Amino acid sequence: MTIFRRLWPLVLLLGTTLTTAAQQPRADVLIRNGRVLDGTGNSWFYGDVAVRAGRILAVGRLPTDYPADTVLDARGCVVAPGFIDVHTHIEDDELRQPTADNFIYDGVTTVVTGNCGSSRLDLGRYFQVLDSARLSVNVASLIGHGNVRKAVLGRANRQPTEAELQRMEQLVEQAMRAGAVGLSSGLIYIPGTYSRTPELVRLARVAGRYHGLYATHMRSESDSVEAAIREALRVGREGGLPVEISHFKIGGPQNWGRTDRTLGLVKEARLSGQEVTIDQYPYTASSTSLSTLLPDDVQADGRDSLRARLGRPAVRAAVEASMLRRLKARKQRHFDYAVVTSFPPDTSYNGLSVEQINQKLGRKHTARAEAGTVLDLVLQHDPGAVFHVMSEDDVQQIMRYPFNMVASDASIRVWQEGVPHPRGYGSNARVLGRYVRELHVLSLEEAVRRMTSLPAQTFGFADRGLLRPGMVADIVVFDPDKVQDRSTYERPHQYSAGMRYVLVNGRMTLSEGRHLGRRAGQVLYGPGRQ
Repeated sequence: MTIFRRLWPLVLLLGTTLTTAAQQPRADVLIRNGRVLDGTGNSWFYGDVAVRAGRILAVGRLPTDYPADTVLDARGCVVAPGFIDVHTHIEDDELRQPTADNFIYDGVTTVVTGNCGSSRLDLGRYFQVLDSARLSVNVASLIGHGNVRKAVLGRANRQPTEAELQRMEQLVEQAMRAGAVGLSSGLIYIPGTYSRTPELVRLARVAGRYHGLYATHMRSESDSVEAAIREALRVGREGGLPVEISHFKIGGPQNWGRTDRTLGLVKEARLSGQEVTIDQYPYTASSTSLSTLLPDDVQADGRDSLRARLGRPAVRAAVEASMLRRLKARKQRHFDYAVVTSFPPDTSYNGLSVEQINQKLGRKHTARAEAGTVLDLVLQHDPGAVFHVMSEDDVQQIMRYPFNMVASDASIRVWQEGVPHPRGYGSNARVLGRYVRELHVLSLEEAVRRMTSLPAQTFGFADRGLLRPGMVADIVVFDPDKVQDRSTYERPHQYSAGMRYVLVNGRMTLSEGRHLGRRAGQVLYGPGRQ
């Protein structure tokens, strides 16, 4: 009798739950029998997810007669919130490839663009374009410091006057009121590299007033990386806003193994109460413009000025000498670590290293000749390039840090165009396949948290990133035994495998592993939008 009395309240509760579920409105989509990972990092459980009108209606063990228009059997699969890629560069590719296939096949339902100091300056207009285009993924954008500075100072290598700085503040405020989620900087790129810390602090304060964050491609990710981290943290402290350090890494063989110290600075900041996160792509190669091999000062004031400077033999010799000193510091004899990904003047160079291109041109097999080849390529058309600069041990150590998000640092890939970095096709699938299933660097629950609720919390997407009733129905269903990246450096144009279903705002976008062409994405605005 005592046991019955203890169980009776539970029986009543279960009866109420079942009755309530049966009385729920009819679901548009009902996902059955999956291993539900809700995005919190908690253990998975077997259950169902009901979706109606773009929102999650119910999560749990739902009645067998639960009404639904479409029922998906997720047996053997994981059901998780849609992945949020916090570091992308989709500008210029949204209209060329609005279906964003590379992201959808990788389980991504939301991207954050405008990174590395490069964004559209008029974000109000940009968001209108996105609304009209209707991409297959949701899009949020940062306002790029580089574009703000360029609008006021051009590519000049000097500090702004007070009047110019105030104009830059106005542009940042305009962007935040239009819906930017924060301010980004790219401090290895022209003109961001010419800025000093007080300038960044002033602009960060504006973003902070509108509850945005500061996302930074730091001044250095190699020899001076610790000083660069300290500067990023200073901007956050003095600007009064959270800091997001982009594509956290340690570059160059001479720096491998310093991850303890770089992560230590981030951990120390968080322990002191500063809100700081990082993101990472799961590869040992980076990718950016080949011109980053050149000294900053020679690139001031635009391409005409660069061409004029390099046309003077003494300046060209000094630039080559600088490049050779950096190569020697890296403990490398050739520029074989730099591989061209996109060179429109001669696409036969795509996929070849600088060393190979130099040999193809019939030049001497020396580092000095290769430095000259780099300058010649940049003067024709600054190529995109992949740089093999990191160690696997450092990649894994950074990946274990709990406040680290998965990011691709990629554009919307146009099929078979160039030989781009594989991260644009397979970053999330690579983490789930290689680093979770094969190497056990992360647990499945933790990896999903890094792709969902952590980025949603960091960027202020309050109604996404979790499987909870009332949340937006951005959902991915994948096979944990089959999910895998297939894109490689040699053959990058290959979609990830293992994603079975992807829902964006409740609309089926990927079904049985096939993109339906549906474009249900929305613009996600920052909290400062007026």
